[in-house]
Amino acid sequence: MTAMTALPTAAAAPAAQAASLVQSVDWLAITPVVLPAAVALVVLVADLFVPERRKPLLGWLSVAGLAAATATLIPLRAGDRATFCLTADPGACSYTADHFALVIQFLVLAGALVTALLSVTAVRDARMPAGEYWFLLLSSAAGAALLPASRDLATLIVALEVASLPAFALVGMRRGDRLSSEAALKFFLSSVTATAVSLMGVSFVYAATGSLHLTQVADRLEDVPGQLDTLAMAGVALTLVGFAFKTAAVPFHFWVPDTYVGAPLPIAGYLSVIGKAVGFTGLILVTVIAFPAYSDIWGPALAVLAALTMTLGNAAAVRQRADRRNSAVRLLAWSSVGQAGYLLVPIAAAAYSGRDQIGSTVAYALMYGAVNLGAFAVAALVARTHPQNRISDYRGLYARRPAAALALAFFLVCLAGLPPGLIGLFAKVTVFRSAVDAGLGWLAVVMAVNVVIALYYYLRWTALLFRAPETPADGVRTKAPWPVSAAIAVTAVVAVVLSLAPQLVLRFASGSLFPL
Repeated sequence: MTAMTALPTAAAAPAAQAASLVQSVDWLAITPVVLPAAVALVVLVADLFVPERRKPLLGWLSVAGLAAATATLIPLRAGDRATFCLTADPGACSYTADHFALVIQFLVLAGALVTALLSVTAVRDARMPAGEYWFLLLSSAAGAALLPASRDLATLIVALEVASLPAFALVGMRRGDRLSSEAALKFFLSSVTATAVSLMGVSFVYAATGSLHLTQVADRLEDVPGQLDTLAMAGVALTLVGFAFKTAAVPFHFWVPDTYVGAPLPIAGYLSVIGKAVGFTGLILVTVIAFPAYSDIWGPALAVLAALTMTLGNAAAVRQRADRRNSAVRLLAWSSVGQAGYLLVPIAAAAYSGRDQIGSTVAYALMYGAVNLGAFAVAALVARTHPQNRISDYRGLYARRPAAALALAFFLVCLAGLPPGLIGLFAKVTVFRSAVDAGLGWLAVVMAVNVVIALYYYLRWTALLFRAPETPADGVRTKAPWPVSAAIAVTAVVAVVLSLAPQLVLRFASGSLFPL
């Protein structure tokens, strides 16, 4: 009898242990990620039944889904939610909806919404498969929204790949276009290589610490056994490679110009903003939260990468002259590489003076996202009448599209950091100050020199907008599709509001709203 009564108790032990691993899910916290993914599945299924003449409805459904996902951030504004936490350590969670995550999710989802507005017309005009296009865009946006809330290395890598894999297909969506196919192949091969290196780094970190949760990794790296120290250092270095690739930091930048030129214009804008947001967010999470113990390794490395990235990007952009050969999109591509260098500065500074510097990167990213998407929106408008989208095609843009020319001029002035684009000026000052406060005087000098270099090509392009057209036909005004006009208007209004009240972004630079 004693043995028989003991059996149920022994059998109940594993059941009780398994029950303790069952986690409740905070559905409201994960709604900004789940909603775009759910709409993506609805679009994919609906594409099988919707007749060809009604395919544009899939685009508007996607726009509505992204708008709704952005709106779901409002009830989360307190920034105090987390889910998928370990039962043994409630402080170690895989998903955290803090203020940092919410701000980056807003940047990602709002940027994807502007991209969707630009894509409504592009999908129809280029005769791209609507169902596949919208499914891939929504899937990539869902992955990009997941990454800033991820708090373990496995979820970070999964989110990075969910954001990246659909982007490969989107770049090559223009079937039969040699440039599009070549761009997609370059993007795919280089990204897969970087991801493989990062996965090896994650495996080394796990071998050294026995955990994937960022907070636990940080604690255990503080006291790594001597025989595992080299393994841990190698893991830290390799893990950063995949995220450095997404940021287009030198020497992982080589895919950017050809990919942007070959991709559909809305996707080029998407990669320049959302793709970078994914990369920089990943870098912030793994360096500042997971690897502070090895800041003496990644801090100097990121400082050097920042200097090289801004210098090479601006030097290449200066070479893009207003002739018959150089593409405006290629100039924007090199410009985005240069801007990536500025974005790296506060992350490098965090290794020397603490995580408060991270707010500077967030503030700069918000400014850059608004104005760079606006520049690509104007480029999409110009491409309707000048498919090659050369820099020379923008000569006399004010004569035929005055509103678009004024908007583009304002976007370029913001990127240059000149008045009246005060948000660009203050964002650069904030980044510059982070380098000085961290004792990185040499990096501040390099940044100052690069800002002066960038003035040349931004102002040269701006002046071209107001020159007289080469031929009378170039001055003829044509009507713009309203979704493209709406995208330009939204980004312009955001840029103007932020320039009139830069404190709306610069308040984030203090870091007090980002309890990492």
